[in-house]
Amino acid sequence: MKRILINNAFIVNEGEIFKGNILIEGELISKVSESPINVPVDILIDGTDHYLFPGCIDDQVHFREPGLTHKGEIYSEAKAAVAGGVTSYMEMPNTIPNVFTQELLEEKYKRASEVSLANYSFFMGASNDNLEEVLKTDPRKVCGIKVFMGSSTGNMLVDKKETLEGLFSKCKMLIATHCEDEETIKKNIQIYKDKYGEDVPIECHPLIRSEEACYISSSLAVSLAKKYNTRLHILHISTEKELELFDNKVLLKEKRITAEACIHHLWFSDEDYKTKGNYIKWNPAIKKKSDRDAILKGVLENRIDIIATDHAPHTIEEKEQPYSNAPSGGPLIQHSLTAMIELHKQGKISLEKIAEKMAHAVADCFQIEKRGYIREGYFADLVLVDMNSSFVVDRSNVLYKCGWSPFDGQTFHSKIKYTFVNGNLVYDNGFFNEEKKGERLTFIR
Repeated sequence: MKRILINNAFIVNEGEIFKGNILIEGELISKVSESPINVPVDILIDGTDHYLFPGCIDDQVHFREPGLTHKGEIYSEAKAAVAGGVTSYMEMPNTIPNVFTQELLEEKYKRASEVSLANYSFFMGASNDNLEEVLKTDPRKVCGIKVFMGSSTGNMLVDKKETLEGLFSKCKMLIATHCEDEETIKKNIQIYKDKYGEDVPIECHPLIRSEEACYISSSLAVSLAKKYNTRLHILHISTEKELELFDNKVLLKEKRITAEACIHHLWFSDEDYKTKGNYIKWNPAIKKKSDRDAILKGVLENRIDIIATDHAPHTIEEKEQPYSNAPSGGPLIQHSLTAMIELHKQGKISLEKIAEKMAHAVADCFQIEKRGYIREGYFADLVLVDMNSSFVVDRSNVLYKCGWSPFDGQTFHSKIKYTFVNGNLVYDNGFFNEEKKGERLTFIR
């Protein structure tokens, strides 16, 4: 059993930062101590002046395999993930074919076991007519059920009232929703096509996929969850108005309704469309500065429980099409932790809160077994960060298969140095150890 010792790091964990040492034995953390750990080891890492975080767990990614592998693959995007300090991810079902059966779901797990450097789970997809198949999903082995209550990339819209009632009333697992009202969006598209023809400006995107569209759908999901006591998790909150739907007076482990914020909604605003164009075209849309600031406040006040990426690569050629043809989504996972640390350096969020929202809370929300914390007996999913090292994002140093980042040209003032997955040092200052793959997440349900 290999032993690794990380010495003298600033450990960011469970609401505090302290200088300490971590002993890894095999896959697990065997000792966390503020005192020296004096044992023979195979690898000794000097963590002096570095900060050690629990590995980030991203609860919403699109790695595009199968069927869309010209955009990304499980192998390439998981590699980018560990380079960014993300040690586990939960991937979405809008691949080709859509993951509407247990057989297709298990095929994705098999593929990840062969190629993914990070730990993984995959959502089961809900359609208008696969409720029986959805109810076969094993809550111990699958992160949740994904429901598109608004169309996005792919053809997975669930818009029948009886289907939604059936899902919310019968499904005992966590249901994760994309919430945008389809009729409102269609009406808005027609308004702006009547005004501009086919050449609709990108600046109209947050007006088409509007605050109203988001709130109508999110409030419907919340009302259904309250009606049936469903375990609901609403993804990528993009408006200030939606925050009123969520409670911050209840401990996370007791919540039945939770919410997620994404990096792009915490970083960009509608003013950035002028320079970034379709490269920051997401669904739901990036909206006003006031929405961005309110979402961050919602994170700090625990109305929003998790920070994720909605990592969703498309090719440069696809993104450079006219607005109406350009797909929504963008790659973010390689820079999610460094982007949040940048917000910390701007005085907007503490390191402790970053660890909470990107690791602890994800583990609690999804009831992930033995991950998300730096604790003895837990899996050694860890990230060591140099807080005083800078780099500029450009297309020469992104690892995504699509070859670009919405952060192109951005200087970040921290750098991921080491990433451990299940005790394996998989990322070491730009070099990868691909001998061992990540593992399937399991859930205490």
